[in-house]
Amino acid sequence: MLNLTISTMIDAPINRVFDYVSTPENDFQWQYGTLATATITNPRNRMGIYFRSIGHLMGRRNLGTFEVVESSRNMKYRFKSISGPLHSQTTYTFKSVGNGTKIDISMRIGAINFFRMNERILGRRMKQQMRENLVALKDFLELKQIPSASKTDVLVS
Repeated sequence: MLNLTISTMIDAPINRVFDYVSTPENDFQWQYGTLATATITNPRNRMGIYFRSIGHLMGRRNLGTFEVVESSRNMKYRFKSISGPLHSQTTYTFKSVGNGTKIDISMRIGAINFFRMNERILGRRMKQQMRENLVALKDFLELKQIPSASKTDVLVS
C-alpha cells in the first residue's frame, strides 16, 4: 500500500479552488493523463456521486469508476475507486490562508499487479505526477483561465 501526500498554496479564493477541484469534469484540464471524466449519477450534493474517468496511467489506458465518500464545502473532498487498475482513496483538504488557499492531497493506493513493477518505483512515478498536476492546477486557478466543464459530458464505456 502506498501513501502519498503533497500540498501547495494557490493564489485564489477557497470557494473557487474547492468548486474547481471537486467537479470531476474538470479533471482532464489539470490531471496529467486524464482524457475525460464524467459524473454518472446526479444526487443533490457532491457526496455519494459516482464518476467515471478514462485516461492513461504509466503508459497504459485505463477506465476507473469512483465514489465521492466525503464532501464538506470548502474544507474536504474525498473519493475512492470502485473499479479500475488501482484500489485508491484520494483526499483533498482546503484551508484559507490570507487571500489564497492551501490544498493538501493525500492518496492511498494499492496496485492490482496492473503495472508489474515494484511499489517503490510506482510510488516515485505517481508522486512526480501529483507534483505536475498541482503545478497545472495552480496555473489554471491563478491565471483565472478556467473553462467551465459541461454538465452534459458523457463517457461511453
